[in-house]
Amino acid sequence: MVATAFVLAASIESAFAAEAEKAPTASATPEISEAARKAYADSMREARALLEQKKYDDAIARLDKLTAERPREPQARFLKAVALSDQKKNDEAIVAYRGLVADFPEMPEPHNNLAVLYAQKAELALARDELLLAISTAPDYALAHENLGDVYAQLAAEQYQRTIDIDKRNKTAAVKLKTVRDAVQAAP
Repeated sequence: MVATAFVLAASIESAFAAEAEKAPTASATPEISEAARKAYADSMREARALLEQKKYDDAIARLDKLTAERPREPQARFLKAVALSDQKKNDEAIVAYRGLVADFPEMPEPHNNLAVLYAQKAELALARDELLLAISTAPDYALAHENLGDVYAQLAAEQYQRTIDIDKRNKTAAVKLKTVRDAVQAAP
């Protein structure tokens, strides 16, 4: 297998910073008071701070409370999935990301992060499919394009290796396999 660094859209700030500061849209949360909006934004900032301090259990407890209060707001659910990934609780993170993509298929970040987790488990076809979904929802999402390239490189390496296993005399597949592996390893 080609060792490749896939990148999570782990920074909740990049995905939701503007959202957390402004009031949720009417479609997301009907008729929320300004005080409730401010309290939600403050709680999200506190949860982020707890995660930065690696106080995962406290952060997840706060995020679970926020999710219970506002189940149609994706920010807390996304941040919880990121926290689970950071803790290497990948199966739980996968469940959380699957829930997000089911409820919010238009969000590219959960698709990207789900793809990264699939790739780590060598489930490259699933990773590819999630990245294609991320890109279809946000064609300018560079991180998903980069990760898709990494998945395609791994898929290519698998096929070149399979070719070599079938036909030991095949020299072109060996050269291509080396080229793919060298390119992936040269990446920062």
